Amino acid sequence: MRHGKHRFLLSFLTIPLILYAVFVISPYVQAFYLALTDWRGVSSRQRFIGLGNFTRLLHDPVFWAGLRNNGVMLLVVPLATILFALFFASMLNLGGRRGRAGVRGARGTSLYRFVYFFPQVLSVAIIAVLWQFVYTPNAGLLNSVLDAVGLSALRNSWLAEPSLALWCVMAVIVWSAVGFYVVLFSAAMQSIPREIFEAAMLDGAGRRATFRRITLPLVWDNVQVAFIYLGIAAMDGFAIVQIMTVGPGGPDDATEVIGLGLWRNAFTYGKFGYASAMGVALFFLTLTLAALTLRVSRRDRVEF
Repeated sequence: MRHGKHRFLLSFLTIPLILYAVFVISPYVQAFYLALTDWRGVSSRQRFIGLGNFTRLLHDPVFWAGLRNNGVMLLVVPLATILFALFFASMLNLGGRRGRAGVRGARGTSLYRFVYFFPQVLSVAIIAVLWQFVYTPNAGLLNSVLDAVGLSALRNSWLAEPSLALWCVMAVIVWSAVGFYVVLFSAAMQSIPREIFEAAMLDGAGRRATFRRITLPLVWDNVQVAFIYLGIAAMDGFAIVQIMTVGPGGPDDATEVIGLGLWRNAFTYGKFGYASAMGVALFFLTLTLAALTLRVSRRDRVEF
């Protein structure tokens, strides 16, 4: 009977496993192999060169510029997005007046959630184009607003300044991502029994203490997942940089990212082997990031 059960399960798993191997595992294996060749993408000739592409990466200043910028994004984007999302979610769910009924959210919570989530219905390309117009030096929305409020001295060529361009790109990434995590954290906070907050209120706990001692520990699993996904997004950034920035990746490699260098080497220079090496490096960097995040943010699970 048990043998028949295993055969029954295997009959259902065989096709999904084959599809997974063909469409997921196989491309990874091919990319790892191509990273060891000098393939240029237009012929069947693939000369094996071993670790030559990876050695070249170590001496490529553009690659290091992209790695540096991705590192800055990795530090700023997840932290800023999660802080904003936690703040907005706590205000929506716990920011209302405390009456006899206990803790309640702010009025118009559903409308606010829709407004915060709205960027998620837009494609990355549309978001990049919209913000490109916002940052336009002459007739852009940002400079026009500064003129309207009497702050013309702060006008700038936002995407043309090496010291500002990357920060402008990161602001767009945070703006586009924060709404999703507001909804995610709101759902997690709504699952917390209100009796816990009411007990804390009766004990005299303020909003800050309640958030630090109750809310954050109980939604920590969601925060941990958010760190991983936002870290992966920060290690990418290709679409936003490709559409918004001059060059793209400029000025002076100020917004260069690894994904952009990979695309440029493959589809502009025809160096598919070298681009595959960059992809393999990015793969292991992302994998290491996810493992470290899970390790560092591990804590005892809080039950309620």
